[in-house]
Parts: sequence; C-alpha cells; structure tokens
Amino acid sequence: MGLDQLSIEKIKHLRDVDSASSYLFSQIPPTKFLKQALDFSIEAHKEQFRKSGEPYIVHPILVASIVVALTGDESMAISALLHDVVEDTNISILEIEKKFGRDVAYLVSGLTKIDVIRDSELVPSCSDEKLVVSALSFRKMLLASIKDVRVLVVKLCDRLHNMLTLDALPIYKQKRIAEETLVVYAPIAHRLGISFLKNILEDLSFSYLFAEEKHHIDNYLDTNYHAMEMKLSEFKESISKILIKNGFCEDDFEVLSRIKHRYSIYLKMQRKGVSIDEVLDLLAVRILTKEPVKCYDALGHIHLNFRPLASRFKDYIAIAKDNGYQTIHTTVFHKTAIFEVQIRTYEMHKTAEIGVAAHWKYKSGGNNIKLDWLDNLQYQNESVEDFYALIKNDLYSEDISVFSPKGDAFTLPRGAVALDFAYAVHSEVGNKATAALINKTRSSLLTELNNGDIVKIISKEGIQTRCSWIDAVKTSKAKTNMKLNCNARLREINVKSAISIVTTAMSLSYLRVEEWFKKNKCDLLVNLPNDIEHFKNVIHKYVAEISKNSRFKAFISRHRFKVKKYEFAGLEVYATTSISDVVFGYCCHPKSGDEVMAFLEKGKTHVHHKMCSNAAKKLEANEPMVFVKWTQENLYHYKLIASLHNEKGALAEFLTYLVKLNIDILSIELGKEHSDYIQYCELIFTTKEADINRLRVKIESKIKVIHLVRSDDAYKN
Repeated sequence: MGLDQLSIEKIKHLRDVDSASSYLFSQIPPTKFLKQALDFSIEAHKEQFRKSGEPYIVHPILVASIVVALTGDESMAISALLHDVVEDTNISILEIEKKFGRDVAYLVSGLTKIDVIRDSELVPSCSDEKLVVSALSFRKMLLASIKDVRVLVVKLCDRLHNMLTLDALPIYKQKRIAEETLVVYAPIAHRLGISFLKNILEDLSFSYLFAEEKHHIDNYLDTNYHAMEMKLSEFKESISKILIKNGFCEDDFEVLSRIKHRYSIYLKMQRKGVSIDEVLDLLAVRILTKEPVKCYDALGHIHLNFRPLASRFKDYIAIAKDNGYQTIHTTVFHKTAIFEVQIRTYEMHKTAEIGVAAHWKYKSGGNNIKLDWLDNLQYQNESVEDFYALIKNDLYSEDISVFSPKGDAFTLPRGAVALDFAYAVHSEVGNKATAALINKTRSSLLTELNNGDIVKIISKEGIQTRCSWIDAVKTSKAKTNMKLNCNARLREINVKSAISIVTTAMSLSYLRVEEWFKKNKCDLLVNLPNDIEHFKNVIHKYVAEISKNSRFKAFISRHRFKVKKYEFAGLEVYATTSISDVVFGYCCHPKSGDEVMAFLEKGKTHVHHKMCSNAAKKLEANEPMVFVKWTQENLYHYKLIASLHNEKGALAEFLTYLVKLNIDILSIELGKEHSDYIQYCELIFTTKEADINRLRVKIESKIKVIHLVRSDDAYKN
C-alpha cells in the first residue's frame, strides 16, 4: 500500500469499473462495509458518464483508491466512493447515514457542501476574477471543513484525479481548473504537509497553464538527463562510502536521489530571474536514517567532506514547521556540481510525504500537525479581493523562523516585519506594540526580520491604531487585526461626529443631543456623517419631537433649522448657519476621496482626515462640526486604443456598449492607422472603475484592446 509516481501513472490509465475496483481492493481489504458502499455508488451513478465517455463511477472508485493509499482509512475511502452521490442523484445525507453511519455521512456532507459552494461561486472563465473567486471558494471550503481535516484530504484526492483526467475537457476549462488547483488546492496540500500531493498538483497544473515554459524545462532535463543521473549516482555513492567508513551500517540509512519537480524549478527561475542552468539546486539527494541523532551525525560527515553553502542551511528537525515537517536542509559543492541534501528519519520522511495522514488523529490533525493557520483564514467581513490578498501571502511565501527571548520559535513568511511577529505572539501584543528589540537592538516595528532573529516586543497600554501600516505587514493575522482596530476607531469617530454635527446644527448642548440619541435608540448613528439624507431626517425628527413641548415653541420659532448646501473646492458642506469658506487642515492634508470630517470656526469649515490626531483632540473637546462630503465620487482617467472592424455601425455599437459601462468619453480619434479590414480608435475617458484589469476584461468582451492605461496616475498604469 502506498502512493508514488508509478501508482499515479497506473491510476491515470484505469478507465473501466472492473479494473478500477480491482485496484481499490489491492490497496485495502474488501470488507463487507466497503463492498456495500461500492455497490451502492455503482448503482447511484449507473446512468452517468464522464466527458471522456467512461462510466462516471470510475472516478469515485479511483479517488477512494488514492485516499486509501494515503491514509489507509476505511471511512474516508467510503466517503470518497459516495462523495458525488448526494449532489448528482436523489439520495440524501439521511439515507447515507442510515446505511453507512454518522461518521461517513458527516464526511460526505462536508464534501457535498464544498462542491455546492464551488458551483455557485466560481465565475465564468472569461473573467479576470478567476483566482479571486477561487480564493472565496477556498475560504468557504475551509469554513465548511474546519471541524474535520479529513474532508480536506478527500477533496485533495478528488482534485488530483480530476487533474489526471483533465485532457478530456476543452482547453479553456483545462486552464481554468488548473489555475484553481494551483492557487487553491496545492497550497492546502502544502499546509497539511502532504508534499507528494502538493508537488503533483503543481506539476499537473503547470503543464496546462505554462505549456511553453514546461516544454523548455522538459527539453533541458531530457537533454541533460544522463549527465545529471551520473552526477547524482556518483554523489550518492560517495555519501554511502563516507557514512559506512564512519560507523554507519548499511541497514542504518538509505540515500535517495531526485531532480527537482518542474513547477519548483519554474518558480526558482521566476523568483531569482535566472535561466534553468543557473538554478543551483536542480539535483538533490535525501538521506534517511532510523534516529534523529543519526541525522546530525550524517550532517557532520557531509559538511566535513563536501564544502557547504553556509547561507543555505536550515534545521527543521530542531525547529519543525507548523505543519509538522522535519528535515535538515543543506547545500554542498561536489566537484563541478551543487547538490541540495536533505536529511531526515524514516518517520519524518513519512510525515513529509503524506503530512497529516502519517500520524492520523483526526480532531487534532496528527502528532505534530498544527492547524492554527486555518483559524487565521476564517474572516467574515472583508471583500473577496481582500481575502485573496491575505491568503496569498500566508500560503505562497517561503517561511523564516524567529524566536522570542525565551526561545519559543515562530514561523513567519519571508519579508515579515517585527509587527507581524508581535501579532504572531498574540493579538493583544500586536495591538499594544510600540517598538521592538531585534537581537537586543531597539528597532522600528516595520523592521524586516531575518531567519534566526531574536525579537522582544515593547508595548504600552491601549490599542495602537495604525491604518497606514496595513500594507507594510505580511501576515493575514496582523492585517486583519489592524483593519479591525481601524474600523472600530472609524466607527467611534463617526458616532462622536454625528452627535457634534447635530449639536451644532440645532445650537444645543452636546450632552443633551447625546441623551436624545440614546433615548431614541438611533441605530444608524454611525452612518449619519456619511449620509446627508439621514442627517436631514434626524434634524426633522428632533424638531418634530421638541415642538410638541410648549416650552420650546419660542426657541423653534427663532431657529428655522433649515439645512443649506454650500459648495467649495470639490466639497459639499451642509449646515444650518452661513458658511463663508473651506480650509483644509495642513496637519493631515486630506485629498479627494479621503475619509474626512469638518469643524466650524467663525463661519469657516476646517476639513481634516478622520484619522488626524489634531482632529481627534477637537473631537474630544466637542468642538462645533458640520456635515461635509466630496462633491463627486472618484473618477479615473484612462486612455484606450482599440481595433475596430472597418464596417458600418461598428463604432456606434462600441460607443453604445461603453455608455452601458458608465464610461464618460472625453475625446475620440479615428483612423490614425487602418487597413481595409481594421481601423484604430483612440479614446480618452473617465469611469468610476479603479481596477484596470477588471475594466480591460469588460471592454475586451466587445472589442480587441491594443493598449489601455490609467492616464491620471502613472504608478497605477
């Protein structure tokens, strides 16, 4: 029983029910329960066929085979056999629970939920949001599956078999599924420590998404295959002789060799900007021993006999990765070649290859497997784009290890800063942090950390709000906590502003208006500074209420409380008194589109950014305020060059389409270059759409775009 490249190749070519069933039962004994599940699944899917023409049931059987090879778990195998039954047939979860028990039904329910969400959330392949929506699918999949990591493992096996049979689908679907696999499923396999699945999912996706680049790498490896194999063979032999000479018995260790997998090579080329022959560690050997202490013994002999690259040494045995991975990594010279050497025990090897499945404890995720990273991805409120940006850093970054002064190790993505470390220790530590001691040197919280740094956080009481730092941190935990703090602060500012704006408009005391709001339970108080109609309604409601009291009739007759609109320098000011001018605070330089608030001084409106510290003092002092908003929403300027078919009505049709996209055309020029069939159209226009990629996709659905740039900001082109 086991999963390797040979078994994957065999699974790929199994296309009929009998051979698939035979293969399944070669991996696990055919118990009564398992045979019953197989028969049930065959009956449920008997009328269904895949795009390739083969019976659909072959797919669940082979997914179950992959699951068994990884985990040896019968419940998971049965759930794999039944994973499409509820979605594709009239059979219910209750029926599955009755026949196969609550545990299997629970797993099938989790798998079904993932598929339903995926079907409803994924956008058409023509959209530029494929990865983003896949990220949303990933988030919801985690939320659906978090209670039992087995659901994730079965889903990964399902995705592997889908990728093995992807050639039966149209090219656009191949790319779309491969893209989703690379961004969503391979990182899950990586975090669960299942490196075998991660590598094969990445390489399969790579072949569909970057066919030309893969072809180039394949050509290089094929051309140099014999030379590389000879180098590996000679190096392995040298290692074996050295270890035996120094007291290792032949049965105490094993030396394996490999060439890096294709996608890993491609990433190295991209990250370092090098060609394939400049990738240092194409060749790798792995030394397996029986005990951890033997790993260090072997490392000593490797470093004594081959010159190491000191900067490329990592000890993940002493400091295991979050997903339980333990291995010593080093890179050494041997003759004219450079080799990566990995040293681990047989038990560590098992964990490295199949992760959580190596030490199966379902609820905790295994002996050494930490699933804290899953908790950090369960965000409810951010947009899909924000979520994708968050997980991209957490899942695709190389890790570094840094330490607390007590020696506790923390794994962070490369590029993380001291504030990321503070939040990794605890949310409260991050919220109250003011500075850091890095290797005993006082440093800014934005100082980038290096592997092995010892970090101590200096803090003070009270939450430190740092809205402008959100893009400077790398971890999703830091970003999320900082956003929560900023949103809470903004809400607090809006509540106080709302009371002050009404207080000023009504010429009343702050405490009196605050009491009135509490009494009337105005739930939308926080929205008042941003919603002019809400502001007017509150004034109207207040006036109507106090006019019932005869004592205030004289007061009301003297004060009409009519809200007037004034316009200055792109701003609209609403007040019940005369406004002569607008002054922008020099302390915070608010610019168009910023969150702003305004204070009233001698008939002039003084505008500040809502996060301005000077404005905060004015707010605390309950200084008079007025309602202020920007005159219009942000408009973004673009320049477009498009090719039109040289036929009657083509331009009119295109311009009509642009109008539907709420695009305001400022200028248009035709015919600078043209042929009998094509003429070029150059447009300058404005739109509220800030995302140039999303805009391009919308326009390209109608016409061929030659050139599209943001003309208002060179850095956003």
